[in-house]
Parts: sequence; C-alpha cells; structure tokens
Amino acid sequence: MSRKSNRKETREKRKTGDRTVPGDALTVVHTREYGSLVVDITKLLENSRRTSARSVNAIMTATYWEIGRRIVEFEQKGEKRAEYGKAIIERLSSDLSSKFGRGFSRQNLQQMRQFYLSFPSERICQTPSGKSTLAQTASCFPLPWSAYVRLLAVKNEHARRFYETEAIQGGWSVRQLDRQINSQFYERTALSKNKASMLAKGSQTQFDDTVTPEEGIKDPYVLEFLGLKNEYSESDLEEALIRHLETFLLELGGDFCFIGRQKRLRIGDEWYRVDLVFFQRRLRCLVLIDLKLGKFTHADAGQMHVYLNYARKHWMQPQENPPVGLILCAQKDSALARYALEGLPNKVMAAEYKTVLPDEKLIAGELERTRKILESRKLRNTPE
Repeated sequence: MSRKSNRKETREKRKTGDRTVPGDALTVVHTREYGSLVVDITKLLENSRRTSARSVNAIMTATYWEIGRRIVEFEQKGEKRAEYGKAIIERLSSDLSSKFGRGFSRQNLQQMRQFYLSFPSERICQTPSGKSTLAQTASCFPLPWSAYVRLLAVKNEHARRFYETEAIQGGWSVRQLDRQINSQFYERTALSKNKASMLAKGSQTQFDDTVTPEEGIKDPYVLEFLGLKNEYSESDLEEALIRHLETFLLELGGDFCFIGRQKRLRIGDEWYRVDLVFFQRRLRCLVLIDLKLGKFTHADAGQMHVYLNYARKHWMQPQENPPVGLILCAQKDSALARYALEGLPNKVMAAEYKTVLPDEKLIAGELERTRKILESRKLRNTPE
C-alpha cells in the first residue's frame, strides 16, 4: 500500500473516531448506536403524544365542567321548571353549534351540566379567593373526559366514586374503566371477603386495555373539542379501498351523491363510524356502506342495522325513503357484497331497491380486483 493511501486511511479513521465506514453503509457499532437513536426518538415522540393528549383532555374536561357550571348558575337565576332548563339547553345547543360546529348537541350539553352537578365545586380544588383559572381547574381532573362520561353513566354515587378513585390510583385507561364497570367490579368487591385481593386483581391490565398515543389523540371527543375533521382509516389498504369505492359508485351514474366518508355517529356513550354515506336520487334514500377487511359475520349485519336505525332517526329527511345498508367484505380469498334491506315498509319497496341499486356481484368483483391491484403495488414498493 502506498504512503498516499496510508495517509488517506488515517484521515478517514480520525473523522470516524477510529472506526472505518465501508462506503455509505454503517458498521456494526454504528448500527447499534443508530438503533439506540431510533428507540430513544420513538420513546420521546410517544411520550410527547401521550402528554399532548393528556394536556388537551385536561383542558377539555375543565372547559366542559365550567360550561356545566355556567348553565346551572344561569338556570338558578331563572324559573324553577324543567321546561325552562330544556329550553335553555335547546337554544344554547343551536347557538354554540352555529359558532363552533360539532360538540354542542343537546346530549353533550346535558352531560356537561350533569358533570358539574356530579362533581360540584366542593370536590374541585379552588384558590383561596374561591376562583380558579382554567389551567388550575384542569389540574383537578386527572382522568380524561371520556372516563368522566363513562362515570356519569354510573347512577350509584358510591359506585361512581369508587370507580373514580380506583381509576386514578390504578392509572386505568378508559377501556379498563369501562371493562370494570361492565363486570360490576364495585358490587363484586363489596361482596368479597378478601377485598384487598379483589382490588389488587382489578388493578391488573389486560391486553385490550391499552390505549396507544395515536388513539388518545384521535379520540372523537378530542377531535370534536379541537374542531378537527375525523377522517382516517385503520390501514392504508382500507383507506385506498374506500376511496376507490367512492369513485366507482359515483361513476356508475348520476344517481349517487356523495355525503361523507368516515361519518361519525354516537349511540349512548359509544362512537361509531360509517365508512361511506351516499344519497341515491332515484330511490330518495341514504346508502350506508361499511367495509370489512375480514370475513363477513352476523355481527357485521347486526352493526349495520344499528347504523340504519340511527340514520332513520337522525339523518333521514321527512320526504325520504328509509336508508339501505351495503356491507362489503374484502377478505383475501374472496369478496362479498350484501345489502341490508330488512326493515323496509313493504316487499315492493325492497324489490324496487334491488332493481335500482348496483348488482352485488358487480361491486364484489370490483372490490376484489381493486384489492389485488393495491396489494400487488404494495408488494412492488416494499424494499427487499
């Protein structure tokens, strides 16, 4: 080796801390260090997202408590009649919805009012002057708003306080809280002879209890509070299929009018999403489309009928016909499209729907073809 080559190699070693770098590839040492860097940044981002979700939730919870307080105090200045309170909620819902959009339905405002009544000022930390800022009030709500919504559904005050205390001390997620309430954990603990053992078991989390930072940020309540749109899918494949189906149905003719994608609906305290909603002009009805990446099950049909019942009550206009549902299953070995026509007023209408709506086999075939194209593209773009 020439002296010139030796000098060049020495300079390269000095630059890399006496470690050689073959071309642009990382050495074993560099790879290990880079892996640690990725882990470190990943933890930083996950912690930041959790912190962001907690901060937003705390401010949101404090805001809703303050809204509830103002509603109650305004009611106390007026007439002592239930009709008076209902009229206030009705008008307030209309005014706030026109200014801020979603999040201020009558049900939501009633929950805020009930939240203040169930968690009165005596239980909320206050400054010596008796007044507190929103940030100070926020520090008094360690649980997310979704948890307080779930707690409000517990009618027994002792049980409600029990679940609240255990959720705070045990660091329960909303899913864990919901599971414990559904399993009557309070009643079982009260009847148990070994209460300490019961409480210890209750603090143990299960796999489904975990809430990821992404789920915390995409919580419907958080999105609603921030005024953000809630259009996202669980996977790129699902989103691509939904977008293609939207285009495909619109291209079938001018009878399909697009209404919304990932349209949210709330039943009780649970949130659901309908993948696609169209209006069919000839049938004068809404068409709800739900996409499943797995095999069709009876639960899918039951869920669609829940959506249809909700749409009939809340989305259907007076002159429209009852909505119809389309369930699409895009499993790898086959595709399936099935209309939910049960519940229509008569068989004649069901037959008319069947005639006007696209053939199920046509939609299933298009779904299968599109899925294969998307998956083949994904494989081609996957680095070896």
